[in-house]
Amino acid sequence: MTEHERVPLAQTKSNDKRPFSMNDPNVERVLSTTMAVASEVAVLRERLDTIERLLEMGEPVTPQSIEGFAPDESIIQERKKWHADYISRILRIVQQEMNSL
Repeated sequence: MTEHERVPLAQTKSNDKRPFSMNDPNVERVLSTTMAVASEVAVLRERLDTIERLLEMGEPVTPQSIEGFAPDESIIQERKKWHADYISRILRIVQQEMNSL
């Protein structure tokens, strides 16, 4: 998907009423924004990890080599653990409040 395709898609509004799971729609908006930014950070983290690994292997760092990098199973597991820890840190306060109910 190109940038020209993504921007209009991101700006479209659903015809349905937005479902809120929190009591306050403003909290829902902040959480939604936070998760969107967190998602972008996670993608950047994986790309940086790929760049570091390419450098360690002595490979050229190009857009093609980054996109073509195929992590092995151990790298996939490392990344899964990082993602789980990352999401836990971001949603810690939400989880703590859910546990207290």
